[in-house]
Amino acid sequence: MSAKSLSAGSAPPGPVPEGSLRVYSMRFCPYAQRTLLVLMAKGIRHEVININLKSKPEWFFKKNPLGLVPVLENSQGQLIRESVITCEYLDEAYPGKKLLPDDPYEKACQKMIFELFSNVPSLMVSSFKLQQNKEDCSGIKEELKKEFNKLEEVLTKKRTTFFGGNSVSMIDYLIWPWFERLELMELNEWATQTAKLKLWIAAMKEDPAVKALLMDVKHYQNFLRLYLQNSLEACDYGL
Repeated sequence: MSAKSLSAGSAPPGPVPEGSLRVYSMRFCPYAQRTLLVLMAKGIRHEVININLKSKPEWFFKKNPLGLVPVLENSQGQLIRESVITCEYLDEAYPGKKLLPDDPYEKACQKMIFELFSNVPSLMVSSFKLQQNKEDCSGIKEELKKEFNKLEEVLTKKRTTFFGGNSVSMIDYLIWPWFERLELMELNEWATQTAKLKLWIAAMKEDPAVKALLMDVKHYQNFLRLYLQNSLEACDYGL
């Protein structure tokens, strides 16, 4: 996971070894982190190829025409892209701990919670950009607070530690990467005002898969600063 990224002009990697799985990722990408969390939680053997998203290899567009990570590739050459799709595929295709509930209603509930979360990523990015430019972001932060309150209400009604129940499940992994970044983007004050959400964040930090993928605060902040400057070195910051 800490290997340097492949950039434009690099040679494509060879075939995926039999019985293994490859994930095309980027060290700081929250969408790719979803996939990596599920791989870790289910104990699936895999290899990681990091892609420089500011200088994408030409061959990578054959893996994903959109040029985005994550992408899964198996030893049969089958390709699966889009973070939520990769996570659901892994849960269905591989044995072990099931992260999505079998009950159709409970599964629908997780998807409805995911929809409640859907505005959070764009609001966080907007807020961070305004902060970096020393512009007023109070309006965006108020919107973010409203979104957190919706999630707080879910946990209050469920009376459980996690969004899917009393143990970590798919919905928790799908939304976690952005909550990890609250502190990294200096936005954590808004989550700490919601008691249940604060407890959820603390519980998530104890999960083995989450622990294995926690990022260094300074590395992420410097990556983000360079990424917003379109630096070709951003994706490999700290290596």
